[in-house]
Amino acid sequence: MSIRSLNGTDFTAMVLAGAEQLGQHAEHVNSLNVFPVPDGDTGTNMNLTMSAGVAEIKRKSSASIGEAAGILSKGLLMGARGNSGVILSQLFRGFSRSAAPYEELNTLQFAAALQNGVDAAYKAVVKPVEGTILTVAKEAAKHANYYARRTNDITELMNEVLLKAKEALAMTPELLPVLKQVGVVDSGGQGLVYIYEGFMEVLLQSDGGSRTSLNKEVTPSVAASALKPAAPTEVDIKKPAQQVIAPEMPLSAQARLETEDIEFLYDMEFFINRELGENAGVAFDDEAFRKALSVNGDSIIIIADDEVIKVHVHSKTPGDVLNLALHYGEITQIHILNMREQHRDLLTAGMDIAPSPELFAEIPPEAARSMEEAVLPADEMAPYGFIAVSSGDGIAEIFQSLGVDVVLSGGQTMNPSTEDFVKAVRSIAAEQIFILPNNSNIVLAAEQARELLEDERRITVIPSKTIPQGMAAAFAFQEDESAETNRDQMLEAISRVQSGQVTHAVRDTQYDELDIKAGHYIGIHNSKIVATDETMLQACEGLLKQMMESGDEVVTILEGEEADPEVTAALATWLEVQYPDAEVEVHLGGQPVYYYLFSVES
Repeated sequence: MSIRSLNGTDFTAMVLAGAEQLGQHAEHVNSLNVFPVPDGDTGTNMNLTMSAGVAEIKRKSSASIGEAAGILSKGLLMGARGNSGVILSQLFRGFSRSAAPYEELNTLQFAAALQNGVDAAYKAVVKPVEGTILTVAKEAAKHANYYARRTNDITELMNEVLLKAKEALAMTPELLPVLKQVGVVDSGGQGLVYIYEGFMEVLLQSDGGSRTSLNKEVTPSVAASALKPAAPTEVDIKKPAQQVIAPEMPLSAQARLETEDIEFLYDMEFFINRELGENAGVAFDDEAFRKALSVNGDSIIIIADDEVIKVHVHSKTPGDVLNLALHYGEITQIHILNMREQHRDLLTAGMDIAPSPELFAEIPPEAARSMEEAVLPADEMAPYGFIAVSSGDGIAEIFQSLGVDVVLSGGQTMNPSTEDFVKAVRSIAAEQIFILPNNSNIVLAAEQARELLEDERRITVIPSKTIPQGMAAAFAFQEDESAETNRDQMLEAISRVQSGQVTHAVRDTQYDELDIKAGHYIGIHNSKIVATDETMLQACEGLLKQMMESGDEVVTILEGEEADPEVTAALATWLEVQYPDAEVEVHLGGQPVYYYLFSVES
């Protein structure tokens, strides 16, 4: 039985499946990311963006595809993160405008809506670059409009869209040299393919799942040196998760690029409310604004309507960008990330130096205590509350002893969601809440939760990137001080802490001048590998030598769940001999992956 039209209910089911498919493969998308800068979070950004759209369409469902697409578009626009997220939101924004007059779409109308989405996305990007998600979307939509004249079956048409998207994805390294250099396809394009796979899965189920005649082959036209396998790969549309190509990467994509090559290092996102501020109501000159931003920036995306202008730019001079924006209204929801700093953090995560995510499978995802929402009269609210992210029962107990109200389980590859933070905030009866993410990959989710709840609660995210930093911040808190003073004191405490981690390498690799062998132990100092040895003790000693400066610091050792008691004892003795003026503390952390976490505080 063919599907002749698509209504809002069908479309909603497709969106939910597409979002789920993307979410399941977000980390794979992250590992591919090399453009426009190696920030390694395309999968996360696209997943967060789709999640925002899904939340909206679940809240306001409609049987009309015009209404359903409009609801999705609104959620995506407000939840869009990063270049990839904004482009994704524009693809569906254009789609929704084309679908707006209809209760249902036939094949011709569906294809036209896809093309309108592509047009909107290209318009939003100042300098569109081929070999990206834009190319994948464009080629798929172009083919959809060609094939829609030859079929009235939505399922058959979507199958053609998916196959063409995969073919275009396989071609991205030929269009963008940096992709070919590192041997990957475009990360945003791969994310879009995952979404289309989810769409196809729903249509197949609605169509009875018996359309095996739709199976085709796709031959990626990619140099064998860049992608393997280069031979034709069969694509079975009954297995949506299958990829056309499987790149072999001796190192992550991010590890092949130099941090200093990131020229426009500040990743900026913000809204301009055109109805507020001294310049409210001033006519917006889109072309002049883009031209001014391009003087010291790139990756410029501007989405404007009568009330709000959303801006994304990578810039050398963030202050100049904000001054330009003030000419058109009041600036809100400002996010600025230093992408060089982010790249340094991700180099360690991308070196494949830690065990696989499966090791986290048994860590309970629930918070350390009940998450029932706390509703108390204002005069019964505590002045302050704390949320911290932790991996390991011992570390969780330390945070609780420091006065943390809710400890969320999480770590490098098991990040709490925005919803987890929202629930945690609402479970605390406090006027002002501080969040300690304790991992650079978790800061974004914490910040998004803060935005979502800004009308309910005062929330401050302290950008702690390690467990030692989080502990130092919690220890620096003084309840009799103001929120601003505490924030400053916690940030100061973080700046005085050096963080170290000891784990093992899972394969041979080179890092700076270190020759790292699989199975050897490695020491990581502030996200940089500084020591490696075949013995755990020597690796620990090598790391601590790099961390100690004056010799009279406070050294805290957190034993992981696989730490060796004999090594711990030997290490404590070595510290006493080598650094007699240092104060050494040993605690059971119980963290997975890392045998030891070290904190050195001056």
